[in-house]
Amino acid sequence: MKHLQNLLILFAVFVLVPSSTLPAGDWPQYRGPKQDGISTESLKLKWGPKGPPLVWTTKTNTGFSSFTVCEGRVFTQVVRDIDGRPREVCLALDADTGKELWVADIGLGKGYSGGGPGDGPRSTPTINDGLVYLFSPDMVVYCVDAATGKPVWKRDLIEQNKGRNIKWRSAASVVIDGDLVFVGGGGPGQSLLALDKKTGRVVWKAHDVRVTHSTPIVATIHGQRQVIFFLQSGLLSVNADNGKKLWHFEFPFNVSTAITPLVCGDIVYCSAGYGVGGAACRITKRAGLFKAQELWYISGNKQVANHWSTPIYKDGHLYGIFCFKKFKTGPLKCVELTTGKVKWEEPGFGQGNVTLAGDRLLALTDYGDLVLVEATPNKYEELSRFKALNGKCWSTPTLSNGRIYVRSTTEGKCFEVK
Repeated sequence: MKHLQNLLILFAVFVLVPSSTLPAGDWPQYRGPKQDGISTESLKLKWGPKGPPLVWTTKTNTGFSSFTVCEGRVFTQVVRDIDGRPREVCLALDADTGKELWVADIGLGKGYSGGGPGDGPRSTPTINDGLVYLFSPDMVVYCVDAATGKPVWKRDLIEQNKGRNIKWRSAASVVIDGDLVFVGGGGPGQSLLALDKKTGRVVWKAHDVRVTHSTPIVATIHGQRQVIFFLQSGLLSVNADNGKKLWHFEFPFNVSTAITPLVCGDIVYCSAGYGVGGAACRITKRAGLFKAQELWYISGNKQVANHWSTPIYKDGHLYGIFCFKKFKTGPLKCVELTTGKVKWEEPGFGQGNVTLAGDRLLALTDYGDLVLVEATPNKYEELSRFKALNGKCWSTPTLSNGRIYVRSTTEGKCFEVK
């Protein structure tokens, strides 16, 4: 009888505790723990027009950097006047209060263009093993201590690796896997680099390619750990250990490519604006050789063009904001991965971004609404919406440890959703 009672107690714990209080986690890099825009948490709550409880508000002066969260600290990049000069800095905030803990200066905060009012930092801090990794618009990688903001090392890709910057300057975030930091932007023969995360030493350098504004992604496909860079020539996958080419998928480039490649099992999705459109390729491996085979390609801005909003993948479908320069009006769409067919679309999101939590999408519109939507291919089903922010919102919402963190070009906020 006692054994049965214990089982019943365990059953009650697992059934009755809301899923939003089940295993939570940090959000240590751009697009989350696995770079897929998917939270380990769920959002089972609904909220009214005032939204969930506000925990704190802080100023975030200019830019499109997103929030990352790790071990009780929140990080983002902004521009701040220091000694009368605009400087790009990393802010570290207390996750519970929003109180500023430290500021790390990473260079002149001027020369931003192409983003209109509020233009500024585009890169998002990456946190790993007590260190924060930052990438400046001028292609300098910085490593600072997460507790204090004190410098640990830096590497200037232009000065030290004959780097070649791009129109509107770099917007990518660095990616870490194991002991390596992956970044693109060097010169011929060293366009793609892996750095030792503790020292900044070059572990490998390879290829003569031109980078884009896209952040690379690390994934395992057919048992091989690889880094996929979205370049001006298309997708290039390299061995994470040595930088050797695994496969290449040719894809058009025009003006700017900005989304992160999306890995969906053995299918990789990519897209760009400026009339380019979207495509999916299937990765195969035979006799030890990889190959990328096109599944579909749809050109133009109307159907599957992502300007800078990377969609998320769930159960055979892509969910995200597919549009080009449709500010305030751009649609949220559900797209079938293997065909590119649009299953449904809902206008009124603009150039915002989405995150997935359980079976629900958390969408941040470019004008500051937070919208909760069911992630189902059957139809658009909106659950909740409220005005979360003022200012331009081209950043990605973060869900970490029962809280939503969002920012604009003027302010950042934290909401409690446990």
